[in-house]
Amino acid sequence: MRRKTLSLALLTLLLAAAGCGGDETGGGGDGPIRVGQIVSLTGNYSPLGTENQKSVALAVDRINAAGGVGGRRIELTVRDDKSLPDQAVLAFNELKDGSDAIIGSPFSNSALATIPLVDREEIPYISLTPADEQINPVHPYVFVVPATSATYAEAALQYFQAGKLSRVALAFDTKSSYAVAGAKGLQAKAGQYGVTVGPIEEFQTTATEFGAIFTHVRSSDAQALMVWATGAPAVALTKQYAASGLKIPLVLTGAQASKLFLDPAGPAAEGVVIASSVGVVGEHLPAGELKTAVDELTTAFSGKYGYPPPQFAQDGYSGVKLLAAAVEKAGGTDRAKVRDALEGLSLTTPNGTYAYSATDHGGLTTDFISINTVQDGTFVPTDFSREKLK
Repeated sequence: MRRKTLSLALLTLLLAAAGCGGDETGGGGDGPIRVGQIVSLTGNYSPLGTENQKSVALAVDRINAAGGVGGRRIELTVRDDKSLPDQAVLAFNELKDGSDAIIGSPFSNSALATIPLVDREEIPYISLTPADEQINPVHPYVFVVPATSATYAEAALQYFQAGKLSRVALAFDTKSSYAVAGAKGLQAKAGQYGVTVGPIEEFQTTATEFGAIFTHVRSSDAQALMVWATGAPAVALTKQYAASGLKIPLVLTGAQASKLFLDPAGPAAEGVVIASSVGVVGEHLPAGELKTAVDELTTAFSGKYGYPPPQFAQDGYSGVKLLAAAVEKAGGTDRAKVRDALEGLSLTTPNGTYAYSATDHGGLTTDFISINTVQDGTFVPTDFSREKLK
């Protein structure tokens, strides 16, 4: 009887120990930190996704080489959403059970398709796309890495106000959540900066001809044309704009802050105004914590790939750094604790200094957006931004 009682007690202890180690949502321990990444490696948004993936992998490798997070290595599992929202949903469902956190797609429409699943599964989701709908209203487990479309819009309005440009034409891609959010943000806040928006022109991602837009702008009193687009349309529009004879500034957004835009646009991009993360123009930053963070990425990325990190690489690298800092602060990979750690996190990355909060899951302000011009095929801060970056 005594032997039977001891055996039952031992069995109870073993079952309790097994139960503590079998939590699907993770927690403490010395096993790997399991991170899933949904990324556009094929399809229309593969130019963005490949840069995201390179920088995410680079950040993971560097963290692991330095001993991991709390002594735990990061284990990265990648799934291609093929630039399609339904494929992003499939990828999420493949990753959710075996991941402590997920880094989301750079394609806004794919990211938005996964948000309801993130809400249901309650898994920390680090988004690499700036669509405002992801965090407005706040979704508890969703945190955005790039400055949101609305933040880019406000930075552009500050630039227009400083340059006394009070009448701005707007063109945007109606099929891109990023572009639609940016257009809405520009119109919503224009009055605060003494800017009137018009004419307002719409196009779709498949558009290749923009002559009608230029005709309408030419017949207006607009002093600048701001375009919200991603991918191929921005290149075609820029080339046609250069040949149109219009003399007012062409203003583009962070989606064009990359050699993936500069190379195909070629000479037509000269003189174009392009907003970006401060990291894209890191060589122009003063010495300090932000400059150090940017130089870390630039040195590592350029050394491995032979060219400076574009906007999308800034986002991917920053996303991993934010997640790693949250896991360290949480003391493990318990999903709720990592979420809470993210919500109270303040961290300087190549994209700027984040200050997430209960009401702000974007974390970046216009202070970390630079308004640049293209000079000799590179991004150079405007005088407006040089003053801000001092």
